[in-house]
Amino acid sequence: MLVTKKVNNNVAVCIDGNGRELIALGKGIGFPKLPYEITDMNLVDRTFYDVDSRFLPLLNDIPIEIIDFTARMMDDVKGKLPYETSPNIVMTLADHIAFSIERAKNGIYVQMPSIYEMMQSHPLEVKIGKRFLSEIQRSFQVKLPPDEVQGIAMHFINAKNNGINPEQEKQDKVRKQQYEEMLEQTTQIIEWEMDIQVQRNSFNYARFASHLSYLFRRMFTQQYMDSDNLQVYATIREEYPKVAECVSKINDYYRDNWSAALTEEEQLYLILHINRVCSKANT
Repeated sequence: MLVTKKVNNNVAVCIDGNGRELIALGKGIGFPKLPYEITDMNLVDRTFYDVDSRFLPLLNDIPIEIIDFTARMMDDVKGKLPYETSPNIVMTLADHIAFSIERAKNGIYVQMPSIYEMMQSHPLEVKIGKRFLSEIQRSFQVKLPPDEVQGIAMHFINAKNNGINPEQEKQDKVRKQQYEEMLEQTTQIIEWEMDIQVQRNSFNYARFASHLSYLFRRMFTQQYMDSDNLQVYATIREEYPKVAECVSKINDYYRDNWSAALTEEEQLYLILHINRVCSKANT
């Protein structure tokens, strides 16, 4: 296996014997001078094929143990899924888990809308989400709130590689166009208010756009998040006053143009995501 590009000391882009590109994880495999040939495959702990190159920066942002945990869990649940999933799911799900653990360690908890509807329409994904939460607690000694089941389940629902019926496809197309317009306007407000240039082809932006799509869905179904930790959020708003003002402008835009508004909890949650995208915008 030929190592062609270093991501970090333990992650590299490689070419296998059939000429296919892959991402390999293994202690020290990115350290030697490139390119070089790996002759001892025992040095490689795990490989990933067909991952979008935009997701490579995640391999520097997410602790390697969380990526490995997610990959092992995917190995365990794949045989139980009646559909194929996107090859990017390990990266996006690991990112979600890492951010959830980070929030929990900082005492930031959010309550998602009722899980009842999701349990009726996607019982398997909910069951998998519950298993993930149990294993996260066992592996990382962090207890995530039960509502995180929905976030994990949504990754599986969105990662399906199967078809949908024509009527649903039509509705999804209209919704997608609406969300894209809202996303672009939201991004422009962020750029103006925060005086930054957002790289729309970066993974960081793709991650932000994904979170916004969930937000838009909640807005138009009026299934908002709720929180029992408003004091924590108030502290965050005081800590990031410029971002909080930006969120206020975004909320005005939603209200004036889409007859929808964010609850205080949604605004505060959005502060976290905007601060995250801004911190990487110029790096």
